Amino acid sequence: MFIYAMFQQYFPYELRGHAHKYTQKLVTYFYPYIQITFHELTGEKLKRSDAYFAIQNYLADHTTATAKRLKADVVKGSKSLVLTMDDHEQVRNRERKLYTNNSTKWSHVQFEHPANFETLAMAENEKEAIKNDLIKFSKGKEYYTKIGKPWKRGYLLYGPPGTGKSTMIAAMANLLDYDIYDLELTTVKDNSELRKLLIETTSKSIIIIEDIDCSIDLTGQRRKEKEDDKKKDPVEKKKDEEEKKSKKGSKVTLSGLLNFIDGIWSACGGERIIVFTTNFVDKLDPALIRRGRMDRHIEMSYCCFEAFKLLARNYLDLDDHELFGRIEGLLGEKEITPADVAECLMPKSEREGVESCLRELVKVLEKLKKKKKQGKKKAEEEGEVNGEENGDGESGESSSESGESSSEDDEVAGKGRKRNSKR
Repeated sequence: MFIYAMFQQYFPYELRGHAHKYTQKLVTYFYPYIQITFHELTGEKLKRSDAYFAIQNYLADHTTATAKRLKADVVKGSKSLVLTMDDHEQVRNRERKLYTNNSTKWSHVQFEHPANFETLAMAENEKEAIKNDLIKFSKGKEYYTKIGKPWKRGYLLYGPPGTGKSTMIAAMANLLDYDIYDLELTTVKDNSELRKLLIETTSKSIIIIEDIDCSIDLTGQRRKEKEDDKKKDPVEKKKDEEEKKSKKGSKVTLSGLLNFIDGIWSACGGERIIVFTTNFVDKLDPALIRRGRMDRHIEMSYCCFEAFKLLARNYLDLDDHELFGRIEGLLGEKEITPADVAECLMPKSEREGVESCLRELVKVLEKLKKKKKQGKKKAEEEGEVNGEENGDGESGESSSESGESSSEDDEVAGKGRKRNSKR
């Protein structure tokens, strides 16, 4: 190192190139190895190299003690070191990655979400069915080849906010040891860029588009636009135009997305899961979520008593309590999300214990129940008022009609009396 430092400092810059050239030739007479470099990204379009990933996978299983240059990193939550061959690629103890896109490029961070199916607040039979389906898919390469379908599977997760859709995706990735590609459609300019991004995804991965009904105009409202525009007043039309202008950054179309999910491009790569999430499944175009594209539809519903018991076990290490019966009854009467239940069960200070957390949940549920009753009572009162108004209107009309008929009778009678007097 000392000689090299002296060389860099005092040797003339103009002669360094020649010295390096002849030194390399001299070293080849004694050095028996050939160095070959495989870059991760190749070509003008920066396509990921298949050779690079093949070598990575080989090294992950065959790293030996004879390796001379390895970089060791400490990963949060891990007791062992993670050895790397590059600043990003791991050789041993491979960590899953979470990718996100910026236009046509993917960037990633380590995926460290701890979610799993054991802690997922959901009915046990539904969880088992989903787990079995995922495991069956991951082992189905020969089966998909046999039936002539690309090795991919689509999942649609729908339900109100706070029901655990994102947690379900994390549990899927942890179960199968897959990477996650979080595709943000609003940053993709057109179908061509979308295709490039999706081609760059690797096998053993989950491609997700969260809140697809809010991303871009893929909600199946295209046919109704012309009809609706005729009916809308000028203020609403102006609002819609402003919303459309804000979404003009992306020209990705429904057909462009469908071509990758279910078209020719769907065969590029294998062992991939595609997941859509939405809060409003009715807004989505039926063509987007039909079977064959979104093969399994999973409703992420409100918290049931079985899910509550799992949350109580996770948050409070509690299997039973005298308040469980009361909570079961309230959960049957009022809808509440698992996220809201979890928030009630989480202690906010060192003083809070099991009793206070459960009573907090009971308090919230009773408040929701009371609010529901008040809303129902108000609706009934409004209905009665409307009914009375309609009744008064009808009686008023009938009385006016009777008044008119009586006045007509009086006129007729008066005319008759006049005739008699003339006679």
